[in-house]
Amino acid sequence: MSNQSAIPLTKNKFSFSKLTKIPAFLPLVGLILLFVCMSIFNEHFLTVNNLSTIARQVSINAIIAIGMTFAILTGGIDLSVGAVMALSGTLMAGLMKYYGMDPYAAIALGLLSGVAFGFINGILAAYGKMPPIIVTLGAMIIAKGLALIYTGGYPVSGLPQEFAFWGREELMGIQVPILLMLGLYLIFYVVLNHVSFGRYIYAIGGNEEAARLSGIRVERYKMLVYVISGFTAAFAGLIFTSRVMSGQPNAGVGFELDAIAAVVLGGASIAGGRGMIIGTLIGAMILGVLNNGLNLLGISPYVQYIVKGLIIWGATLISSMKR
Repeated sequence: MSNQSAIPLTKNKFSFSKLTKIPAFLPLVGLILLFVCMSIFNEHFLTVNNLSTIARQVSINAIIAIGMTFAILTGGIDLSVGAVMALSGTLMAGLMKYYGMDPYAAIALGLLSGVAFGFINGILAAYGKMPPIIVTLGAMIIAKGLALIYTGGYPVSGLPQEFAFWGREELMGIQVPILLMLGLYLIFYVVLNHVSFGRYIYAIGGNEEAARLSGIRVERYKMLVYVISGFTAAFAGLIFTSRVMSGQPNAGVGFELDAIAAVVLGGASIAGGRGMIIGTLIGAMILGVLNNGLNLLGISPYVQYIVKGLIIWGATLISSMKR
C-alpha cells in the first residue's frame, strides 16, 4: 500500500525536474518575479496604459531578436541588425517622400533591402567561411554609411498618413505593432519547432560537423538564418519608421546589443544549439519591464545600464552552470 502511494510523488518530482530544464522556464519565473516587484514598488506599473506601452516598446527589439535567435542557435551572431533596421527604414521613407512611391511598394523594397544584407552576410559567413562576428560588423558599418549617404545625415519626414498604420494604429483594440510581433513569433515558432528547417538549425548549433556528416546542407541553412535576421531587422525598421513617421539614419544604435541580451535572457546558449523562440520573447519582455519599471522608479539611466549588465551576467552564468 505504501509503495503504491509513493509512485505519484516520484512522477511529480520527475515532471518538475523536467520542467526546470526547459530553457524558457527560469526566464519566465524571472519575468513573473520582476512583474511582482515592480507592481509593489510603483502603483502605476500594472495599469492597462502602462502595460500596453511596455508591449509596444518591446515589439521592435522582440522582432529583431527573432532573427538573432536563429543566428545564435547556429553558434553565430548578427551585429548588423540595428544598422540594417535604420537603412531599411530610411529607404522606405525616402522612396515615399522623394519619389512618391506607393507605401506598400516602398515597404516591399525596404524589406527586400534587409533580406539582401542578410543574404550577403550569409554567403560570406557560410560559404566564405568568415567569422560571423566580423562579417556582420562590416555589414553594420556599410549599412550605417549607406543610410547616412542616402539621407545626407538628416531625418526624412513628411510621410503619407496611411503609413502610420504600421506603428501607431490599433486593430480590435490592440496596437498593430503588438499584433505584428505576436504574428511573427507564431510563424517562427512553427518554423523552429514543427518544420525540418528548425531541427537542422538546432543540429548545426549543437555540432556542425556531425550535422554535415548526417547529410544536412550546413552552408545553405546557415545562409538562410542570416536572411531571416536581415528580414526581421528590416521589419522592425518598418514599425520604427511608421511610429516616428520619419526615416532616421541614426536609429538602431545599440539595438543589436538589446537583441542579443533578449536571446541570452531567454535561456539560449551563446555557443549555439540551445534556446527557444518563446524564451526570446520572454527575454525581450524582461528588458522592457525592467526599463519601464526603473524609469517609473526614477532610477538614473546611467544606473540602468549597470543593472541590465549585471542581469545579463547573471543569466549567462546560470545558463553556463545548467549546461
